[in-house]
Amino acid sequence: MQDHVWQAVLGEIELSVTRASYVTWFKNTRLISQENNSVVIGVPNVFIKQQLETKFTDLIKTTLQNNGISPKQIEYKIHSGLVNKRPKEESQPALHVETPSSSTSGSTTQKTTSSLTHKYRQGLNERYTFDNFIVGSGNELAHAACQAVALNPGKKYNPLFLYGGVGIGKTHLLQAVGNEVMKQNKNAHVVYVSTEQFVQEFIDAVRYKKNTDFAGYYRNADVLIIDDMQFIAGKDKTQEEFFHTFNALHQANKQIIISSDKPPKDIPTLEERLRSRFAWGMSIDMQNPDFETRCAIIQTKASDSDAELSQEVVAYLAELVESNIRELEGALNQLLAFCEMRGLTPDVQIAKTLLGSVKSRPKHVSAKQVVERTAKYFDVSMDEIIGPKRDKDIVVPRQIAMYMLRSELHLSFPKIARELGRKDHTTAIHSVEKIERELAFDPSVKDVIETIKERLYA
Repeated sequence: MQDHVWQAVLGEIELSVTRASYVTWFKNTRLISQENNSVVIGVPNVFIKQQLETKFTDLIKTTLQNNGISPKQIEYKIHSGLVNKRPKEESQPALHVETPSSSTSGSTTQKTTSSLTHKYRQGLNERYTFDNFIVGSGNELAHAACQAVALNPGKKYNPLFLYGGVGIGKTHLLQAVGNEVMKQNKNAHVVYVSTEQFVQEFIDAVRYKKNTDFAGYYRNADVLIIDDMQFIAGKDKTQEEFFHTFNALHQANKQIIISSDKPPKDIPTLEERLRSRFAWGMSIDMQNPDFETRCAIIQTKASDSDAELSQEVVAYLAELVESNIRELEGALNQLLAFCEMRGLTPDVQIAKTLLGSVKSRPKHVSAKQVVERTAKYFDVSMDEIIGPKRDKDIVVPRQIAMYMLRSELHLSFPKIARELGRKDHTTAIHSVEKIERELAFDPSVKDVIETIKERLYA
C-alpha cells in the first residue's frame, strides 16, 4: 500500500518539477513508514536528504495531502537498499564476439591475420550504465534519447549523434546504451569502438588484405557505437569505408550512435556525404554539468566509495571544478585517498589545503583573450596578427590563434576568420588543419599550445 501511494506521489511531483530535478532528487526515494501523523521517506544518500529537507519538503507535504496523507512531520532517512547496484549474476559480457583469443602462449612475433582486426578493440565497460549516470539540465535530452535508442535500437534517432566538450559524459552514455542493449538481448551484436581504433583496424585490414573480414565485422553489427568521430577528419579512405558501413547498417535498420567534440557541420575535412547522413537522425549538444548536477555526481561517487561528505565539502568541490566530470572525480578521489591514509574525516579545510591549487577553467574566455594571449606569447602585436602581413613570424602565430579559437571555444570557421581579420573562412580551415597535422608529429607545437592555454586560464 505504501509503495502504491508513494508512486502516485512521485507521479505528481514528476509533473511539477523539471525532469533533471525529478531524476536527481526524487527517483530513487521510497515511503518507509507512515504512522502517528509522521512520515519517513527513504533516500539513497545524505546529499539528497539535505536537498529534500531544505528545498522540497513543502512540495512533498502538499502532494502527500493530495493523496490522502496529512503528516505533521516528514523525516528523511538514508536507506541502503535504494542504492542501485547491478547483481553480479546480471552482468553481461562486455561485447558479443568482440575480444581476441586469450591465448598468450605464442611468441610475440607470431601474427595470425585472423586476429588483426581485434587487437585494438577494448569493448564495453559494464560499469557504465544508465543507473549510475547523473542526469542534469545539460544532459537530460541526451540521456532520454539514449534510453529510447537502447529500448528500440534502429527504430528512431538513427543515427544518434552526441557532441560536446571533454569529460561531460558522452562516453558513459554511449556505453550505457550498449550495455542496456546487451542486457535486453544477450545475442545482440554490439560493437563499441573509438574512431582511432576503427582507423587503425582499417589500416591493418588494407595492409594484410583483410578488407572483407573488416567490412563484414562492422556491417553485421546490430548496434554500432563510434566514439570521438572528430578523429576521422582528413582520412579520406577511412571516411569512404565508414560511409559504406553506415549505408549498409542504416539500410538494414541497425542502430548507429556517434559522439564527437563538435557537431558534424564543424568537423573539418569531413566529407559532405557523411555530414549529411549524420544529420538524418538526431544531433544533441551536451553541455557542462550545472552546480546541482556536479553536487549529485560528487555525492554519488563518494557513496560508491563508502564515504560520506558534508554539504559544505560537496559544494566546495562542485565550485572548484565546473566543466569536466573527470577532473571532478579526480579531485574527489584525491581528497578521499588523502583522508583515508591519514584516518581523517574530509572537511572543507582539508579540501582547500589539498586541492587549493586546482584551478577550474573559467566558463567564459573570449575570442579576443585567446588572440591576445597568443600574440603576447609570440611577442607580436594584435594589429600584426589580425593585419594583412604574411611574414612567417606573423603567419604561424595567426594559425595557432585560429586553432585555439577552434579547439577551445569551438567557433565556426567564418567566425574565426572574422576574429582574425580574414574575409575568406577557408583560410581558417587551412590553418586549423595545418596545426592539427603538426600536433601529430611535432612535440614543440604541442608545448607551445599547452603553454598558451596555461597562461590563458591562469
